[in-house]
Formats: sequence, C-alpha cells, structure tokens
Amino acid sequence: MSGTVAEKIINEHIVVGKPAPGEEVALKIDQTLTQDATGTMAYLQFEAIGIPRVRTELSISYVDHNTLQTDFKNPDDHRYLQSVAKKYGLYFSRPGNGICHQLHLERFARPGKILIGSDSHTPTAGGIGSFAIGAGGLDVAVAMAGMPYRIRYPQIVGIKLTGKLPEWVSAKDVILEVLRRIDVKGGRGKVLEYFGPGVKTLSVPERATITNMGTETGATTSIFPSDEVTRAFMEAQERGDHWILLEADAEYDEIMEINLSELEPLAALPHSPGNVKPVSEIAGMEVQQVAIGSCTNSSLRDLKMVASILKGHTIADNLHLTINPGSRQVVEHLIESGEMRYLVASGARILENACGPCIGMGAAPPSHGISIRTFNRNFEGRSGTKDAQIFLVSPEVAAATAIKGVLTDPGDLGDYPRIEMPQRFIINDNMFIRPLPPEESVKVEIIRGPNIKPLPDFSRLPDTLEGEVLIKVGDNVTTDHIMPAGAKILPLRSNIPEISKHVFKAVDPVFPHRALDKGGGFIIGGENYGQGSSREHAALAPKYLGVKAVIVKSFARIHLANLINFGIVPLTFKEPADYHFIDMGDDIEVVIEKLRSDIKLRNLTKDSEIALTHSLSELDAEILKTGGKLPWVKVEVGKIEKVKRKND
Repeated sequence: MSGTVAEKIINEHIVVGKPAPGEEVALKIDQTLTQDATGTMAYLQFEAIGIPRVRTELSISYVDHNTLQTDFKNPDDHRYLQSVAKKYGLYFSRPGNGICHQLHLERFARPGKILIGSDSHTPTAGGIGSFAIGAGGLDVAVAMAGMPYRIRYPQIVGIKLTGKLPEWVSAKDVILEVLRRIDVKGGRGKVLEYFGPGVKTLSVPERATITNMGTETGATTSIFPSDEVTRAFMEAQERGDHWILLEADAEYDEIMEINLSELEPLAALPHSPGNVKPVSEIAGMEVQQVAIGSCTNSSLRDLKMVASILKGHTIADNLHLTINPGSRQVVEHLIESGEMRYLVASGARILENACGPCIGMGAAPPSHGISIRTFNRNFEGRSGTKDAQIFLVSPEVAAATAIKGVLTDPGDLGDYPRIEMPQRFIINDNMFIRPLPPEESVKVEIIRGPNIKPLPDFSRLPDTLEGEVLIKVGDNVTTDHIMPAGAKILPLRSNIPEISKHVFKAVDPVFPHRALDKGGGFIIGGENYGQGSSREHAALAPKYLGVKAVIVKSFARIHLANLINFGIVPLTFKEPADYHFIDMGDDIEVVIEKLRSDIKLRNLTKDSEIALTHSLSELDAEILKTGGKLPWVKVEVGKIEKVKRKND
C-alpha cells in the first residue's frame, strides 16, 4: 500500500469511513496510555462502561504528574489506579519510574501502531513511527473498551529536512522553527510528517522532542518514518523484534522545507510557544531560574549534553537550577557513566523522574521571575507564579544560561561537547507491574479513597438551550485558563464538585459561583478556544456548573471532542465578526432540536439574531443529544455484549 507514513497507518486501521481529507473515520486503537492527573477520571469512566477487561493490545497506566504528596489525595488516587490496573488487565508504572512519554518511547511504542493517550503530548511516540494522538480521558476509556476512535481524516503536511544541525543547535530548535512559521494553530486538522535526508541525522529521542512539541501547533499528531535509525534505537532497547520499516512513497498535501544547517538557537517568549525569536536577539537578560526536563527534553541524550556543559562549573549565584530526568533508565546511565556527578557538583537540584515544574507541581519561579525552561508550554500562570516570565529553550541554551546567570547563546561557551550514547541501554522493568491473568484479576477489589467522588449524571439535552452568557473570553484561551493545574488543584481531578470551584480561576475568580447561581448558561470565546492540554476537566467541570454550550470563532481539536463527550454543545459563529455583538450578561436562546448546520442564536437582551454553525457529524449530534459519550457508549457496548452472548 503506497502513501505517506501517516496515511499507511491510518488506512490500515480504518474501521468505518473513507480516507479523504475532512472525512470522519473510525480507527482501531492498538495501544492506550493514561497518566495519573487524567487517569483517575478515565478509569472511573471505564468502570462505568461495565466490561470486565481492557480490549486493546496494550494499555498502560502511568503515574508521573501528581507525585507531590502533600496529603492523602494523590497517594489515594495512586492506590486506586494500581488496583484498577490489576482488575482490568493493564500495565502499571509506579510513581518515580518516569514520565509517561519518555517511558513509552523507551519500552512500549512501536512503529505502525496507533496509540491514543489522555495527555496532549502523546505524539511523542511519533518519533518512533507510531501514529500517536492525544485525547480526552473518556475517549481513552472508550478505546480500552474496544470501541474505535474517530477523527477527521487529516491533511498530511510533509516537513522536508535537509542538511545537519550545527554545533550548539538541537532538535528543540527544529520544532521552535516550525512554531515560528505556523504558530499555535497552524497545524489544526493536519499531521506534520517529517521526511528528507536530514531525518537520518536525528536520533529517535531527538525526533521525539520534535513530535512532542508539535502538539503546540494544534496538529492532530506529528510523525517520523521508521528507518535504520529507529531500528538501532529499538535494538538498543532490546525491542528489535518490534521494528518494521515504514517510509513514505507518496506526495504530501503541503510541503515545508527546513535546512537544519541554517538553524540557530531559538526561544519561545512569554506567554506562547509560538512567540519565537533567536536567542541571539534577546540574550543578556538576568535569570532567576533554569528548569531542565519535561517530556520534551529529559532523554539521556539531552541530560548527557547538559552534564557535559555543566562539567567543572558552578551555577550562577543569581539563579537556581532544577533537573527532572525522564526515566530511571536515564538516571541509571548517568550514574554508570559518572555524568550524574557533574550535575550534582554544579549545584543543580535533581528532582524526581516526573513532570514536576512543567505542570506547576513544585519549583515555581519567584515573583516577577524569569525562568528559562526546556519545557513545551509557557502559558501565563502555568508555572505556579502568575507574574513570572517563562522562556522555552533547548537543553544547550538552558545549561549555558545556568552557568552565566543571564540568557546565553550556548555558542558563547566555546568548544562543543561530544557525548557518547550507549550501544545497549540498561533494561530494568521492575517498576512496571504487569497485568494479572483474568482468573486472578476478577478477585481484585478496587481501592477508593475519600477524595474519589462519583461521576455526575449526564441527562439528555433539551431541544432548546436558554440562559445567560456567563463569560466572554478572547483568542487562544487554553485549557490552563479554563481548568488550571498546579499542586493545589491537580489532586482534585477525581472530585468534580470540588475541582469545579476553580474553573476560570485565573480569568474570573467568581465564575463558578455565578454559573451555579444562574443555573448554568453559555461561554463565548474567540479563535482556537481550548488549545493546550488534553484535560477533559476543562469540559467536565463546566458541565457540572451547568454550562450548556460554548460558542466561539474556532475550537482546538481535543477540547472540541471533550465538549461533545460531556454533552456541552460546541457551536461556532458563522460570521466571526458576530462575536462582537454578544456580551457577558446577555440572555440568549439556541434551538438545537435537530442540530442542523445552520442554527440561530436569539439574543433576548438585544432583541437580535446571530447565525451559528458547527462541525458535528451525525454521530456527534447523537452523542450530544444522548447527554454525552458515556451514556451513549454504555448503550453501544450493551448491544455488542448482547450479540456476543447470543453467538456464544
């Protein structure tokens, strides 16, 4: 079968639909992953579906987000997740094992497979040739139940890489260059597929850095071919038998060309990953914090480079440096080679193998502080300090800055370090708990702490939605704006009544009270509403508060799906300029009896009408009218089980 890499994988997995851009297709899912911030709710939903065991080839529950245990909530959730994994046939990655995307790349990701994960950076596995998609937790739960996952067949954008990265320039600069060109919404409805002679110069971890942060463009996913470089990495991980050759032999819908030889160190400025400039243009500013790690830049390659740069140096006295290794495998290699000593001796704070500061889980910058980070997002307040200025850079830039105390072009350090990667990786899977066989798993009791509350009810939608405009926001509103993360809020992910008190906290602190007092209502937004994290709580908590519809100029892909999943009607202005003719406090009415493509919004306050539309398929409309995906899928799974029992 000819095609691009993405087309070959998608076409082989289509269950329903035809392979044409814009057409809805249902895909068979091979692998799923969850992490603990999204996983607890995903497994509560899986339990509610009512089947005895996961029906994928491989499903893994990782613990890497909520590892800061300030009280009982996080450890209780982790006990719940471990018991669920035993009960339903999943692998369980214990706290401290590492970051889900780094671990999955090392131990489980396979070329040609479709992976969905309840984390928006699941496309990291695209670096090994997986078609890997971030999704809401409910979509992952449904996939674990054996149901297909639906997407719009994407346009395939070929990014042709030529040349070779110069000294002091790294894979992070490649994806920052892509973001500089297409910004945070230029990838919507598209797959970014890398090809060309420059691909052969990049290792799998470097490719994974690029596919990881491709999420910030709004792309469905990003992917590299599976070639001899991929094979060498998988053999070094003792997984050579999982390798397949997978390369493109067809034309792309669009082509972008990047000459790696012409790149220079880049940085994303506050408060957007798409606000990119050369480091040379902004160098010299004093810095209060440097943070190295995250699922973007915590691989062995990256930390070997950082260790080599820091060797023999002490970090500047005006800042502190934190380092989060991506996995225990990375740590073991750094210890074995002696390079961990260089990190420790420099004055770096070595943090747990977890997400940590990237999601505001500790290590917040000081007030008005400038923090130089190797992470993938720099949204306002995400670090835990609302007035901090966060810059996103490569490990090379971060390490050079830690030494100098000011934002530094690493070329100023002189000779480029040479690092040596191992021919074989240290394999120790003792922090993974394997699935129990069915005859043992049925005996397992699920452990539930007091912070785990039942799911809310999802009743059928009425034919007419009425209420007040509860809030009006602008363009590029992120899921961090809608449902913040951080050390205080993330532990509430399994408690919807409690976490709903924080909806739009940084934008309008009284929004939750107003929504409840008004009996729910509507949200009005601008372009790219819901960009960023896959967190379904940005839909689930507003649903609990009574939000009936979100009306915007355009949606980010994952958030759009999450709204449908939880019975909130996602509508767009037919004419974007009509956004200006509706205000917070207006009483409005929207008839959704048949959810046709043309819908009228009646503004009762202004005695006017506005034309709305939507991108809903017939199935989306059916799911919405049912009240959301959970009640819909329970009916569908019930039908399947009935047929199975009859055939048996």
